[in-house]
Amino acid sequence: MLLLRGAFEGMDVTYVTNDIRLAQREGLSPCYAIDDTNRHHPLRSLRCAWSAMRIIAKVRPDVVISTGAAPGLICMVAGRLVGARGLWVDSMANAERLSGSGRLARRLAHRVFTQWPHLAVEGEVEYHGSAF
Repeated sequence: MLLLRGAFEGMDVTYVTNDIRLAQREGLSPCYAIDDTNRHHPLRSLRCAWSAMRIIAKVRPDVVISTGAAPGLICMVAGRLVGARGLWVDSMANAERLSGSGRLARRLAHRVFTQWPHLAVEGEVEYHGSAF
């Protein structure tokens, strides 16, 4: 997300992260912290979902943009519940196939982007270049 932040200059942006120290070091504000989680930690996922719902209810975003992983997917679901559009940018690290969260995001996000041309699927996953 740090690589994309220049695209949001002049916009009202709120960041949600599982690494608040990185956010503070990069000067991201306002910023909220949520638990990192994955499919192997259901209780942590519930805490993450609770935090995401509270943040989304407070901020009421028009759009939720995620660059991957389960916490981003959870925030996207919470955003969809309040009418926000969802944009998913799958991580550059996923060169062979979309991440597990990215595959789920195809059904939840309004648009899904990959950073690898061979992973694009017409009507489902878009490639417009790499953020790197």
